[in-house]
Amino acid sequence: MLTYLFRRLLLMIPTLLGITIVVFAVMALAPGGISAQSLVGGTDMNAQEKQALTEYYNKRYGLDQPAPIQYLRWLNNVSPIGFTFNKEGEMEGFSFTKGMDLGDSFTYGRPVGEILAERIPITLLLNVVTIPLIYLLAIAIGVKAATDRGGSFDVSSSVIMLGLWSIPTMLAGVLLLGFFANVQHWQWFPTAGISSRAAQDMTFMPHWGSLWDVGKLFLGLIIGTGLAVWMSRWEERKLRMIVGTVFGLVAGTWMVLAHADNLWLNWILLPLSGAVVIGGLAWMLYAPFRVTGLGLFGAMLGALIAVELMGDGYIRGFLLDRIWHLVLPVLCLSYGGFAALSKLTRTSVLENLNSDYARTARAKGLSEQEVLWKHVFRNSLLPLITVAAGLLPSLLGGSLIVENIFSINGMGQLAVEAVKSRDREMVLSITWISGFLTLIGYLVADFLYTLVDPRVSYD
Repeated sequence: MLTYLFRRLLLMIPTLLGITIVVFAVMALAPGGISAQSLVGGTDMNAQEKQALTEYYNKRYGLDQPAPIQYLRWLNNVSPIGFTFNKEGEMEGFSFTKGMDLGDSFTYGRPVGEILAERIPITLLLNVVTIPLIYLLAIAIGVKAATDRGGSFDVSSSVIMLGLWSIPTMLAGVLLLGFFANVQHWQWFPTAGISSRAAQDMTFMPHWGSLWDVGKLFLGLIIGTGLAVWMSRWEERKLRMIVGTVFGLVAGTWMVLAHADNLWLNWILLPLSGAVVIGGLAWMLYAPFRVTGLGLFGAMLGALIAVELMGDGYIRGFLLDRIWHLVLPVLCLSYGGFAALSKLTRTSVLENLNSDYARTARAKGLSEQEVLWKHVFRNSLLPLITVAAGLLPSLLGGSLIVENIFSINGMGQLAVEAVKSRDREMVLSITWISGFLTLIGYLVADFLYTLVDPRVSYD
């Protein structure tokens, strides 16, 4: 295994070189190319200043030299070992400890490393929240749909997942902003960024005016969750649905009354949506989804009532402010992923449920749950691991759209700005990082194969 790992790490080097060569060639062959004149042109400078800046760019990046020489200079700069140069651009010697230099951004006039250090954590935060959410929903929905093949849950979930997968990310982001962040509709979430300016001066955790306010919140959460879970355990299905529909109507009407502009559309849409969602959850036969969904609804309703009963002095804190800002971007990033993965999970589990080893396990007297989770599910993970290898790079690509829609200063928005301004150092650095993450993803997938399937060996 160590030999295979070492060989794969060595193969990353020519792969990354190939990726950067292709990107550099496209930028160099594009109309206008990359030259000091194109970078300096259009600035409000006199002739002497433009000439001085042109000479600086030519000396700093070798832009007056042929494209292959420019690429070799860039490669030497980003490599931890290589040739060193003095201030006049003359070669001094070879060093094994010169370190990496990603260069300076043409657009921002700052080191690329500093800019990436600011933007990468933001994009990673979006992905760290989104990836577990995608897999939890996909596995839960896919497994249940496979075990209920041809049933109501299988048919309804298939239609819903297909519909979600068909909605473009750009359209979904615009609709989410238009309805849930617009003052003309439901201004529940912020329109831009991942935190507000006021949150920078807040405490990290929420702060309440008194200890009794904290007690109100905990009581609201406990009572709301307890009542909702108790109702979800009722055996009488019609009674569950009736009570759930009434609660949905009440919650929807409360949202209308709390809204600043009580449009007639809100009086129809919000109560109806609440009744359909909560009543549908209560009608559902699958107990885990029913209990979880109604429990979350009860917890949110109890928390909202407790907040209304609190006194002055409540501060939401930096943490809740960050979560509040992340709701719409995470939702926009995740819906397509779990819709596609749930269909893949269903197909994989369904294929293994009908396999010979599953029938043999049933013949030995194992329960259906043991057959499903101890035998079938483990073998069904192989396609999910394969998809997971490319999930992180695809989410980075998806964040290009989401970060621009929600005005989030992450890697996606940075990549778009760098391409528009032909910021060579920034584009090559982002390409290098994206390619490295892709290769690491495939390497981790190969390692996970050995954990899931003992028959896989790389020795």
